[in-house]
Amino acid sequence: MLRRVLLGMSRSPKIKKAVSSLPVSSGIVARYVAGETAPEAVLATEKLVSNGLNVSLDHLGEDVTDLAAATASADAYLDVLRKLSAAGLTAHSEVSVKLSAVGQALPGDGEKIALENARTICLAARNAGTKVTLDMEDHTTTDSTLGILRELRQDFPETGAVLQAYLRRTEGDCRDLAHSRSRVRLCKGAYKEPESVAYQEKRQVDKAYVRAMKVLLNGAGYPMIATHDPRLISIAGALADRAGRKPGTYEYQMLYGIRPEEQLRLAGQGHTVRIYIPYGADWYGYLVRRLAERPANLQFFARSLISKK
Repeated sequence: MLRRVLLGMSRSPKIKKAVSSLPVSSGIVARYVAGETAPEAVLATEKLVSNGLNVSLDHLGEDVTDLAAATASADAYLDVLRKLSAAGLTAHSEVSVKLSAVGQALPGDGEKIALENARTICLAARNAGTKVTLDMEDHTTTDSTLGILRELRQDFPETGAVLQAYLRRTEGDCRDLAHSRSRVRLCKGAYKEPESVAYQEKRQVDKAYVRAMKVLLNGAGYPMIATHDPRLISIAGALADRAGRKPGTYEYQMLYGIRPEEQLRLAGQGHTVRIYIPYGADWYGYLVRRLAERPANLQFFARSLISKK
């Protein structure tokens, strides 16, 4: 129940206004968000890469409703890609892009605008020596996002996809995408979705995650297993062994600030481990979804809100 309440909060303008008065450096915000600027994101990337980890950078923002904001979001990715390249970090970092941040939600030509902005980012990423992964958002955007992915992969086959295990359709989507050169990040899902399209109970979601993992790990693509759940990590390793996969033919992904010791443990075993680093001023929706995944953090968050330190 608490998780559903928190997910509802993620799109509440009134609560967003109150919470967004917190500085990004405060308490729980700094735990999950690398900062507001590209240089801060690059600094966080340098620290993780120096510890044998890889990175996916997400410039925070979603549901953009005007063209200027969509263009600014795309420009932010071009900026961080230039800075990553200058710092010599692109061999170990990529960028993750939410299509609604680059125009998908705009009326009329939103999909076309998002595709063109994403194409520009993909070209800049390729020129910098790295890749792009398209983040997945709520279920109403899934078909649009997969359609844009298909268009991008005609010129940029290295573009990664994200699938959310809690959606009832995802096992089928995994089968469609588990082909050669296809990079697919599998996560549980972090949006408030109706029961008609998404599993609601943790046990159901976990079972769906394992079914999707089996498809991806037995396919010809490159699975990216995004979870912090110790049991699912263990199952992923067993499934990979059974499928004859060696470290480097798949990877684990985790969020910035969550289970850092486990990140280092897996990397120490020779696995590719990629950390999803969010940065930027529009961190509210991202933060609340993280709280929904780990409601035990709510007390820490409340202290931060009260003290505003």
